Amino acid sequence: MSQQLARATLGDIQRPVAEDLERVAAELRRIIAAAFPVIAEVNEHLLRMKGKLFRPTLLLLASRAAGADEPRGVTLAAVVELIHLATLVHDDSVDHSVLRRGMPTINALFSHQVAVIMGDYLYSRAIIELVRLEDLEPLRVFARVTNEMTVGEMRQLEAHDKLSYGEEQYDQLIRAKTASLLSGACEVGALHAPAPYREALARYGMQLGMAFQIADDVLDYTAAEAVTGKPSGLDLREHKVTLPLIAALGDMAPADRRLVAELMGTPEPPDALVADVIRRVAGAGGLDYARRRALELAQQAEAELEVLPASPARDALRDSIAYAVERRS
Repeated sequence: MSQQLARATLGDIQRPVAEDLERVAAELRRIIAAAFPVIAEVNEHLLRMKGKLFRPTLLLLASRAAGADEPRGVTLAAVVELIHLATLVHDDSVDHSVLRRGMPTINALFSHQVAVIMGDYLYSRAIIELVRLEDLEPLRVFARVTNEMTVGEMRQLEAHDKLSYGEEQYDQLIRAKTASLLSGACEVGALHAPAPYREALARYGMQLGMAFQIADDVLDYTAAEAVTGKPSGLDLREHKVTLPLIAALGDMAPADRRLVAELMGTPEPPDALVADVIRRVAGAGGLDYARRRALELAQQAEAELEVLPASPARDALRDSIAYAVERRS
């Protein structure tokens, strides 16, 4: 892979599984349906927030690329999106976020109590669907993944000394919080494939997920609210230490480090302080380092696909790497 990944649109990537993805949206609506009025009202809002179905796309493409012939693929793809939605609902409540994809979060529109209960509801509906399939393998994978994601969230909450938070800790965090679900989606899609295919796709999903999260963390420093649906510099405002800042801290002058410490110690840092820290992180090479790291992981993900036979689905998985790393920067 060259230093610049070829750009791909999500529509191009989803083309081989477009019909199945239409069925995933209907399956999602079926699974989370509830007669209880408040749950039904929240469900309608969640379905509008569901996003681009990137994780279900990976599951379906992995199944096709591995020749797994997964007859339950649509249901499994809906389950992975449900798990993703549940984590977003919980994360927004934990972070007290008011916007997600340009729309009000559940905790902002309803309450933190409703958000916590709805996250639990989505998880439980996902488990019910997995049990209904009467197959332990997808249940085993997704149970492991949801546990990893929960532990990852706890790691983030326990990161008290912001300026000593290192790259190894960051890697553990994004592996658990983001990459584990993408890896699980790819693995579940290939459950009925030969073991080398399944294992390669699980590794592909892990490396893709880490590259995806790093690209997202870079974007938080560089993109306008119109692009991300949330204010620029939101991670800094919420005192989250991500790779651009970690990489920059080692090369910052003492005065710059003091400025970062000031931001981390300010409950609601003003826009000017956030903008100043963003400039200093960029000046110390933090953004460039994070971009290089994302590209390295992207190249590792691409190498995992070599074991698979040539197919439109494999090409789409390769294009997914470019979409994940380059699409929003």
